[in-house]
Amino acid sequence: MAITRAFKSGNSQAVRIPAELAYDDMTIELQITRHGDVITIAPACQNLKEMVAALRRLPKPPAVEEREPVEVPERE
Repeated sequence: MAITRAFKSGNSQAVRIPAELAYDDMTIELQITRHGDVITIAPACQNLKEMVAALRRLPKPPAVEEREPVEVPERE
């Protein structure tokens, strides 16, 4: 796990991405999202074709897990 620090860059907060985690293509646009304390940085998909290609590159799950049906009581 690489550790880095946030720093001030103008009016923004910046983070240096260590070389071992850096993207090869320096011209790509990145999308940043935040969920609570977790900030995620990922390449931004420019169009639907790129998004489908990115989804196809994801690893396939080892198996699809079947779920037992859940009986829901009727409400009045």
